[in-house]
Amino acid sequence: MTGRSRCRHLSAAHAHWTAVKSEGVGRFGCACAVGARGGRARHLWQRSPPPPYRSSSQIPCSVWHPFRRDLNATHSALLLHNTQLSGLSSCLGKTPTITHQKMFHIFQYRPLRLITQNSLSSMCLKLMLSRPVAFAQIWKSWFSSHSLLGNKNIILMGPPGAGKTTIGRIVGQKLDCPVIDIDDDVLETSWNMSVSEKLQDVGYEEFLEEEGKALLNFSASGSVISLSGSNPMHAAGMQHVKKNGIVVYLDVPTTVIMSRLKSMAVDRIVGLSAGNSLKDILQFRKPFYKRWYDVRVFCGEDIAAEVVAEKVLDAVKRYQDSELETFISTRSSRSGRSMEKDSHKYFSDIVIQGLAPDGGLFVPERRLPKFTAGEWQGLIEATYIERAEVILERCIHPADIPASKLAEIIGTAYGENFSCSKVAPVRHLAGNQFLLELFHGPTASFKDFALQLMPHLFASCIPRSCNYLILVATSGDTGSAVLDGFSRLHDTDKQRIAVMNFFPEDGVSPIQKSQMIGCQKENAWSVGVKSDFDFCQTAIKQIFTNSDFTGFLTVEYGTALAAANSINWARLLPQIVYHASAYLDLIHQGIIPFGSPVDICIPTGNFGNILAAFYAKMMGIPIRKCICASNENNVLTDFIRTGVYDLRGRKLIPTFSSAVDILKSSNLERYLHLIANEDGQLVTQLFNQLENQGHFQLRKDLLEKLQQDLVAGWCSEEDCLAAIHSVYSTTGYILDTHTAVAKVVADRLQDRTCPIIISSTAHYSKFAPAILRALRIAEINQNPLSQLHLLSSYSALPPIHWGLLETLKKTGKGDHQVCAADMSVLMHHIETLIQNHFMKVF
Repeated sequence: MTGRSRCRHLSAAHAHWTAVKSEGVGRFGCACAVGARGGRARHLWQRSPPPPYRSSSQIPCSVWHPFRRDLNATHSALLLHNTQLSGLSSCLGKTPTITHQKMFHIFQYRPLRLITQNSLSSMCLKLMLSRPVAFAQIWKSWFSSHSLLGNKNIILMGPPGAGKTTIGRIVGQKLDCPVIDIDDDVLETSWNMSVSEKLQDVGYEEFLEEEGKALLNFSASGSVISLSGSNPMHAAGMQHVKKNGIVVYLDVPTTVIMSRLKSMAVDRIVGLSAGNSLKDILQFRKPFYKRWYDVRVFCGEDIAAEVVAEKVLDAVKRYQDSELETFISTRSSRSGRSMEKDSHKYFSDIVIQGLAPDGGLFVPERRLPKFTAGEWQGLIEATYIERAEVILERCIHPADIPASKLAEIIGTAYGENFSCSKVAPVRHLAGNQFLLELFHGPTASFKDFALQLMPHLFASCIPRSCNYLILVATSGDTGSAVLDGFSRLHDTDKQRIAVMNFFPEDGVSPIQKSQMIGCQKENAWSVGVKSDFDFCQTAIKQIFTNSDFTGFLTVEYGTALAAANSINWARLLPQIVYHASAYLDLIHQGIIPFGSPVDICIPTGNFGNILAAFYAKMMGIPIRKCICASNENNVLTDFIRTGVYDLRGRKLIPTFSSAVDILKSSNLERYLHLIANEDGQLVTQLFNQLENQGHFQLRKDLLEKLQQDLVAGWCSEEDCLAAIHSVYSTTGYILDTHTAVAKVVADRLQDRTCPIIISSTAHYSKFAPAILRALRIAEINQNPLSQLHLLSSYSALPPIHWGLLETLKKTGKGDHQVCAADMSVLMHHIETLIQNHFMKVF
């Protein structure tokens, strides 16, 4: 559990149930005790202070609010420190002049207990070196750097040639604090020989051990330390140094490093030999760097050392300020947010909570970070996983998920479970059209990108002593992706996290249904509902806002509800990555230079995928237009063209592209909140009107903003099948039904002045009956496995999806529960699942 994890998402009704239940807790005996505060029940856990204090057990209650200290206590602390400083002054031969005003300015950033316990001597630099460090320099530097460093060090880590020494000196000058270069000031001083001589003298393995021993005998406080490129390869040495510092990883592209080292004629790279190339060594070291860092500073090409130094300082400030990155509801008013002390949420809160208590969706209060052109260009040569690490680390504060842990999660999510090493490859289709293939994950749809990652994020954020039931509504692909993703958690996490997936029983393809049934595991179940997707989605929203029911589950069973639909912010973030990655791939392939615009066309239902593309644009990817492609359920097309969202008289039409058979697009609310300058009152008004009257209309100025970003079109069933046949006939490539919808709309709306990236959101194997019909196969066997075998005989591109085929081979038809379209019935299924899973003794 991260320092921020807590059950603040529990509604006020939970406190009501606590009062009703005479025993105080439910039969499960969970520690999720709740109490009313400010109209909202809160978990007993409290959010920890900024890093590095990640656990509440490390900090006494008296220092939870360092900014609200009693002035007399602070004054006493200052007097104590003045006494200590006066004692030290005799050692320096002069008396320091320190005013109370300046001392208060310095100390206001630190908990009172730490002020009274630490003396200046404990923060002084202690080097086990032959050359002494002037104590007067420490004295001078302590004051100017103290508010940022305290008694911590800034530790610069990175490959040879990353500029650690130069940047360390600049950072030290800016902070006016000691600067230590491990190579020059520690290793060469203690060895009495150069690093290259030592390496030549003892050899590679012995050198690493000797280097590690020197690191273990080294100690410093309040300094900027530049590590050697090989320091991170010695675990004990790094653990020792990291205890008293913030490790900043200077991540420089390998091509840049190789160019720098060549121009510098460096001859002392540890491990360099006739059998190992420089590139191999740099790649080999990356996992060691990723193990130790707290924050990453990504350095693109041709970036000045001064700029990198500023980035380092900004990264350290961000790391220390865990209150900086908060989230708000799309329906919260500015005045309400300023008056309500507990209105702000953090990433770990919203991953757990999913839907805001007022019915809105969570969005970042300060919006998403903007990358520079140089930073994007630095990612051109990077792998998909490396791109994901850099992008997501800037969007998730390390107080919620530490950067090294996040990198580990990303590596797991996009590893061997994806059939293509490129994860999300871009393929040329025809003319200026390119396909972004998003179906290489285990369940053959773009949903895998979020749902192989999100379960691990969720497990990292939740308290260890509570159970969670994930509720999901799906129109097809989400269900199997959620079930598969959460079934890949560690066994201990699966015991406390379960999934219930609701889908329209007759509203998904036979193969999709077989896949959802086949993906059921010990902690993951599917329930078919005799209705459409809109009912399933609306029902889940109502369950989350039913405080009586959610409170009952918490108190009676120690179980909280959470959402994994695209309304959850953790579902949207990973989708930003593949839109950015697709653009970078076009540059890498030499299709366009960086800065040239592209259009993106996406088959759209719930508006999450296209919203992620718009977020990528906000972060600096030069996307010109986002083209929204609908099937015959074309409410979004009408809305984007007219500004009128009108559900009156509309009925959902089942189509071949079932994943976008949606009339109420939930994530549209996030986009409208953005273009309305975060006017939560307006968003509330619009969506209340949609709920109560079935329609709303945008103001003219908002419609103009919308139409600057979005264009829209729709595709009939006949045109969808015709596009599949046409593309296969001319290219040998088979589109799935959703991608065919996007292809038809792209053909109609693109102006051919720039490349257009079409999101291929699912593998055609999932829609075999429609594909066989499009290919004009007269007789179609109703067995899904037989249909896939028939498609595989065409030897088309891409080949049949391996994961889907294996799932169908193992499971066959399988069993699942089916229920009526009734809220009380769905709630009964939920309670029964909780009884069966969480009441077990494992």
